Amino acid sequence: MSKKIRVAVIFGGRSGEHEVSIVSARNVIEAMDHEKYDVVPVGITKDGKWLSGNNTIKAFRENDYSGINEVSVNTTAGANELIHFTDGHYEKIHIDIYFPVLHGPYGEDGTIQGLFDMANTPYTGCGVLASAVGMDKLISKALWEQAGLPVIPYIGVTKNAWKNDPKEVVHRIESELGFPVFVKPSNMGSSVGISKVKSAKELPEAMDLAAEFDHRILIEKGLNIRELECAVLGNNDPEIARVGEVLVGGEFYDYKDKYVDGISKTQIPADISPRLERQIQDMAVKAYRILDCSGLARVDTFYDKTTKQIYLNEINTLPGFTAISMYPQMWEASGLPYSKLIDRIIELGFERFKEMNEKKVSFEDAGDWFK
Repeated sequence: MSKKIRVAVIFGGRSGEHEVSIVSARNVIEAMDHEKYDVVPVGITKDGKWLSGNNTIKAFRENDYSGINEVSVNTTAGANELIHFTDGHYEKIHIDIYFPVLHGPYGEDGTIQGLFDMANTPYTGCGVLASAVGMDKLISKALWEQAGLPVIPYIGVTKNAWKNDPKEVVHRIESELGFPVFVKPSNMGSSVGISKVKSAKELPEAMDLAAEFDHRILIEKGLNIRELECAVLGNNDPEIARVGEVLVGGEFYDYKDKYVDGISKTQIPADISPRLERQIQDMAVKAYRILDCSGLARVDTFYDKTTKQIYLNEINTLPGFTAISMYPQMWEASGLPYSKLIDRIIELGFERFKEMNEKKVSFEDAGDWFK
């Protein structure tokens, strides 16, 4: 029997999506082929401690960390190991590949990807650039605009600008966008901190909420739209699954709707024409490539019911893997079961690591100028 691949599944984290991450990680671990993988669950607490041990998922769900111990990544390049601390002693645990299931800041934004790159160790998903840019809605929209891809009319303001001159912000919204608008933190996911604002009177509460999660705030024009999502998988030659649709039950698809009430529904594949599906898939792949994504991402688009225009909304480089999450469901509907999807994500992580390590790291013809 061949040796199992040891996979460290990283979850939790220091973000507003901590709880969602725990559920995603549980689903990923349950879906993995345990004849093929030796799984090491590693949870990151909200104050940044890395913990692992027996029943790590259960400990994080119950917020009771007794019985699990602190671990850290050995950042020596190529060491490929976790350091596990127990009762004043430590042991080294070899890790073949890290599988981050961290949503939001300090996990989906390039920070942990940078740690793994410094340690020169394999990991799944996007690299530093794609993760950081994909997490920031304002930056990703600016890059897509520059490439000629359509995005919904928007403006960006800082928390400081809102605090110092709210009248100017209101004036910009009224003159450039009009109401209603959606107010969002620039760096956040799972619809955390998002509000629909129908008038200037409602704006202060929405701006203050968004500012709790980020110092940069995105304000988008409210349109009569359908929310259509795409699952992308791959490195240099990305594949795309059937398009899915979120059938929103309330004002919009917010955090409470997604994970608490669940009044919205999903339809996979979406009830759209083959031509429209192809257009959306092509746009999603272009958006993926522009940000230099690898491994996986979910690209969200809007279809304006009035103008029939397609808009890019955002990209999620670590999409949810909960029971209701669209990403694995779209691949399931496209003929790729959950366990095989996990296999493919891990294969792509190893593939990207090999490619990254083919780069030259020295320049033999540098001359004597540095001596």
